[in-house]
Amino acid sequence: MNALPAEKSELTDEDKNLAAVSEVEAGIRDFVRKDVAYLRRSPSTTPATEPSADTSADAAVGSVNTLIHRVAGASLSEIENLIAELEGLRTLMHNEGQRIQRELAGYAQLGQTAMKSTRMIADNLAQWRRSAPEPRQD
Repeated sequence: MNALPAEKSELTDEDKNLAAVSEVEAGIRDFVRKDVAYLRRSPSTTPATEPSADTSADAAVGSVNTLIHRVAGASLSEIENLIAELEGLRTLMHNEGQRIQRELAGYAQLGQTAMKSTRMIADNLAQWRRSAPEPRQD
């Protein structure tokens, strides 16, 4: 029995990320090649060709920047969303911490009140026993 794995019709997030990284790396490689080729040119180039080289270098830089912005745009928006969520969770945790502190203070007050009440009852019972007549022993 031969089982063939089912082919995936959709790309996973990891595949998409790898493709985006490969695209960025390819853009950077192209940029570096163009930049290095510009530096390797012989110094005997005429001044008329230098402005076009600057223009091509600027175009390469612009294309790399565009590529990086396009690839990083989604990641940046996700990071901003995560930051907003974390700030919301921080606020929630701070508010919950304050609520718990208030409740603990209430329970502490309740415990102190219960202790005072118990002490008063114990004192009253002690006075009542002292003032009660002695039981008769026949």
